[in-house]
Amino acid sequence: MARRARIALTIGDPGGIGPELVCRAAAHPDVRAACEVVAVGSRPVFETVGARLGLACPERIADVTPAGCDPTGIEPGRPQRTGGALAAAAVEHAVRGCLDGHYAAMVTAPISKLAIRAAGVPFPGHTEWLAERCGVVRPTMMLWSEELAVALVTCHRALASVPGALSVDAIVTTGRRLAAALRDLGIAEPRIGVLGLNPHAGEDGLFGEEERETIAPACRRLAAEGLAVTEPLPPDTAFVPARRAEIDGYVAMYHDQGLIPLKALAFDSAVNVTLGLPIVRTSPDHGTAYDIAWQGRADPGSMIAAVQLAVRLAETRLSSR
Repeated sequence: MARRARIALTIGDPGGIGPELVCRAAAHPDVRAACEVVAVGSRPVFETVGARLGLACPERIADVTPAGCDPTGIEPGRPQRTGGALAAAAVEHAVRGCLDGHYAAMVTAPISKLAIRAAGVPFPGHTEWLAERCGVVRPTMMLWSEELAVALVTCHRALASVPGALSVDAIVTTGRRLAAALRDLGIAEPRIGVLGLNPHAGEDGLFGEEERETIAPACRRLAAEGLAVTEPLPPDTAFVPARRAEIDGYVAMYHDQGLIPLKALAFDSAVNVTLGLPIVRTSPDHGTAYDIAWQGRADPGSMIAAVQLAVRLAETRLSSR
């Protein structure tokens, strides 16, 4: 019998729904059948949340509580420096474990950017954080579901800065990574839709030059490499059902352009995947949900889907070696 993949599930922000999600995912029969789960975080927090909600504590826990950090003082429902420090320790442990081969993949519960910043973490989110730890200059965020897959050219930045951050190389890299990920997920010849930036995809320069000067040249380069790729699509009609039937994955120019339709269609099942890393990392597509933390109301669907997708990607990487 083949050994099951060992997957690290990080606690996320302990004052949010992360501990509940990890407990629920670790106990789910489909997850237990697919892999060996290691919950990374604080044993006292997992035990407290499990006891409060009547959930089983994960069987395998890597307790990474930092020295001087008292997890018993963590309160649900708000960002705290202690919670940020614990979330950070869990991420650091998991990424090191993936890089040295102890874990086949890592699945990260949601963190609070405010809490990790208060704890001294200088990154705006997991994507940039893991990229730095893995020595990757420009990672790619992909959101995947059975209904829709979207990869982002730019991620966590102010909307006003997006036009200046676009380049032919960045769009081409995003398209290549999206196509490779879709192949790993079983689509032999993925069809890629590339979104324009401006209304009506620029209307031949009437509403902006980014399509003509940057996005269309990137599409042509991807096509020259043999990918099935569209010209820049008007974003307002790119996700209608007839168009989605013709496209396996989209390249979006900025965060909300891709994530609004994705979350509208698949909020409870979509998975965040960081492309371009030497490790496999996935996460649910939602945030800390402080308003329902430790109340037994968190839906684990996206977390379970993230674990299942991590196992698929890890097994694909292993089989291709």
